[in-house]
Amino acid sequence: MCAPAESSTPIGTDPNGARSSLELGDLLRRHGPRYADAHPVSSVQRNAIRDLSQCRTAALGGHLEACDHCGNRRAVYHSCRNRHCPKCQALAQADWIEARRADLLPVEYFHVVFTLPHEFCPLALYRPRIVYDLLFRAAAETLATFARDPRHFSRKTPDPTGGTLGITAILHTWAQNLSLHPHLHCVVTGGALSSDQQRFLTPRSKGFLFPVRALSKMFRGKFLEGLMRAFESGKLGDDTSAPRLSHALRNCDWVVYAKRPFAGPERVLAYLGAYTHRIAISNHRILSIQQNRVAFRYRDSVNANK
Repeated sequence: MCAPAESSTPIGTDPNGARSSLELGDLLRRHGPRYADAHPVSSVQRNAIRDLSQCRTAALGGHLEACDHCGNRRAVYHSCRNRHCPKCQALAQADWIEARRADLLPVEYFHVVFTLPHEFCPLALYRPRIVYDLLFRAAAETLATFARDPRHFSRKTPDPTGGTLGITAILHTWAQNLSLHPHLHCVVTGGALSSDQQRFLTPRSKGFLFPVRALSKMFRGKFLEGLMRAFESGKLGDDTSAPRLSHALRNCDWVVYAKRPFAGPERVLAYLGAYTHRIAISNHRILSIQQNRVAFRYRDSVNANK
């Protein structure tokens, strides 16, 4: 059971409205093994269920900490370090951000999101590596094609062949309600390195990179073209949904969203760290676990945008 964020009846809180202390590990210890036996799960998913249910428990061992003044002792259990664990990502995120500082440039950065139509969700479940590889490739090629067009850059720094963007892409496959929602978050430099690598080409208008509708059309074409090549080469096996989807979605609008530039390079790192180490559901969103029902908070992003 899912409880939307705007629910007026909190579940799993005390009479004073305190936040529930339930954790994802509690849920997996209670229901994880039975769920894994009843549903098709991959080895990665089965390992995640095991690791998260054992994280910071005696099952993983630990050590004793003692105070050299009062002699008080406490047991500290080891972490699982699984990338899907909500209790193991804070330190990993901080280390990752610190290691990326040297990569920042003193330029504007834009946030561009490429979203696959929901009709591709069954295919993404069946052939995730192929579909997500196509998503990365189509988005990157679309941005690179626009960067090679000199019309998008300031006339003060002309270059007949355009330039090369800096792109960092992060895949997300779920929405907050845990439904399948494949989309790619791209952090893009607000300009491009010229072909002779001697100048930085800036956009024609401050706060604007590329036209979103044109990006959407090119992204759609590149993805569908790649999908048909994968189908014709036999990479999709006996799945015949690719031609049908390609025909049905060729003339539909695909969602490409461009946000305003980040407020400085440091904001870029904060954003990237949050997304690269984000898990599907964090502990504070879990409201209650009652018999076979789990309630959790989520933001209704679909209705919020209406």
